[in-house]
Amino acid sequence: MTTGIVIAAAGRGERFSLAGGEGNKLNAEFADNSGQQRSIFEQTLRQALASDLPVWVVTRPDNLLVQQVCADYQVQVTLLPSSGLGESIAAGVNATPHWQGWLIHLADMPFVTPTVFRQVAAALRQHAIVRPAFQQQPGHPVGFSAILRKQLGQLRGDNGARELLKGQPVFLLSLETSEVVQDIDLPSQLPASE
Repeated sequence: MTTGIVIAAAGRGERFSLAGGEGNKLNAEFADNSGQQRSIFEQTLRQALASDLPVWVVTRPDNLLVQQVCADYQVQVTLLPSSGLGESIAAGVNATPHWQGWLIHLADMPFVTPTVFRQVAAALRQHAIVRPAFQQQPGHPVGFSAILRKQLGQLRGDNGARELLKGQPVFLLSLETSEVVQDIDLPSQLPASE
């Protein structure tokens, strides 16, 4: 069973811009644990790739920096002038019909570790929907099995897969790591380099 990661990188990051951030937040400089500077998106992508699961990225046609990072890492991309997360998920799922499971991940969540991706993928062998949780707070990536392929491929709007999650039993994978609920919406949330 092939399970892969779809990274949704087609958002506009408007909250980041409104709070004074420059450009698309996914291209903002990010300092990892070793002090290495790279973009938020590149750090998210590196974590996903280190899981050894296949990765597919959905991004905007005008985000050339994300496209360049994907080219550098030889990751396939779907270009989408997205009007919401639903379309991004649908585009990623429809671009990977050979997969039997999808971990939907948000590009502004660079703290999620390769281990978490592997844990969610492993739990997906027993459950139709798997969502990691930290202290009862649901996080990402959200795993979906092949029985939900059709519904995922038809998603629209900005709620992503929320409606789908409401109508199905979701297995909450309780983890002792806050990274699964930690995203970057504002410039103040960027880790500073030492």
